[in-house]
Amino acid sequence: MYSVTEQLLAHYDVAGPRYTSYPTADRFVEQFDLDQYTNALSLRREGFGAHALPLSLYIHVPFCESICYYCACNKIITKKYEKAIDYLDLLHKEIELQTNYLGPKQSVSQLHLGGGSPTYLNDDDLHQLMITLRSKFNFLPKAELSIEIDPRTVNRVRLQRLRSLGFNRISFGVQDFEPAVQAAVHRIQPLSEVKSLMQASRELEFDSINMDLIYGLPKQTSTTFNRTLDQVIELSPDRLAIYAYAHLPDRFKPQRRIVANDLPVASEKLVMLSNALNRLQKEGYVYIGMDHFAKTDDGLSKAKNEGRLHRNFQGYSIEPEGDLLAFGVSAIGKVGSTYSQNAKTLEQYANMIDAGLIPIVKGLRLTRDDELRREVIMSIMCQGELDYSQVEKKYGIVVEDFFATEVVKLKKLERQELIVMNEGGFTVTPLGWYFVRAVAMVFDEYLNAEQDQKKFSKII
Repeated sequence: MYSVTEQLLAHYDVAGPRYTSYPTADRFVEQFDLDQYTNALSLRREGFGAHALPLSLYIHVPFCESICYYCACNKIITKKYEKAIDYLDLLHKEIELQTNYLGPKQSVSQLHLGGGSPTYLNDDDLHQLMITLRSKFNFLPKAELSIEIDPRTVNRVRLQRLRSLGFNRISFGVQDFEPAVQAAVHRIQPLSEVKSLMQASRELEFDSINMDLIYGLPKQTSTTFNRTLDQVIELSPDRLAIYAYAHLPDRFKPQRRIVANDLPVASEKLVMLSNALNRLQKEGYVYIGMDHFAKTDDGLSKAKNEGRLHRNFQGYSIEPEGDLLAFGVSAIGKVGSTYSQNAKTLEQYANMIDAGLIPIVKGLRLTRDDELRREVIMSIMCQGELDYSQVEKKYGIVVEDFFATEVVKLKKLERQELIVMNEGGFTVTPLGWYFVRAVAMVFDEYLNAEQDQKKFSKII
């Protein structure tokens, strides 16, 4: 068992990409046009290459009834439900537009509804959305259907309805159980309510229950966050995500309501993280990587142990990396060797769909170098290793020559016991998993070129 010291955490208290893709979304360009995207859809329809893998689908539901001050997501705060009705009409039209190019009844192995708060939508509208999706796609019998849940918007009856719609994985946005912290971020949700929802979810036999926490929020201390961890451990979710709060009030207007003096100092945040890492490990959670933990019997832990982890825009997955179709305002997808993103504003999104256009506004066609580095980075992020021979055979290179500068940087990581190098590659150590983003960053050509990491979150 490794003890992650505050000193080591402080050494890697730097910013860097989360690598849900490579190149990362900040590299997308407006020169990527709709013709390039529809060509990628057509190639999938014709069954070329990796397109044979089942699809993943992402649906972005941007609505929330009230603002959470820490939030940096693309969201629309409104109590006027008719806006959601209009949005769903646009969403149905976008699904139709994309499937016109893609062809009917493509197989789907994953569906994820994110937000915002997907449970802002009422049960009838969620039902209608699922009817539309099932009419256009072929959901495989063991497909993962997941949805993000605001605990304040559901009860047992609603959970039962979600289960009947086919959702088998749910994620509760909790953030913190401390009343003073909840008040400071404008998100009041008592422990008792979450506890009853967790119990109901288990009785309804959801396959996996995730819980999101955030450390570094206003009014938090290492003592209060430990109390939240006590309560979370008692609730015993199958998976946990623990994110660091990034205070960027110049970029995210809601954060301007947070009193800066109420935020914990950097050293206190490091204590919170160190305690969380070590406590959860002792409680039997496997550290998957990044901010994610899972119980030993969870599919994510098994996939990591067996070298079957994958990563996409929704994070770690046990499904092989295939194409990801994304629907809704600001949604990001991947088809073939392309990445694409929808319009970020509801007005532009609506105008494009009303004009009969798939609402893509920017994206990227990957170069050969991008694809090579993506394979290397994803191997590090998911398998925690790099086998030189596999890369050399596929891309016709000699790794130690092509990545000569990177190999020098790897030797420094080896001295810090984050990796173990050998003649045929290297392996990330158990300690190194806590800093796996730092290992992957070695191979990021864009970071190497500009040395600009300020746009990213901290790597721990």
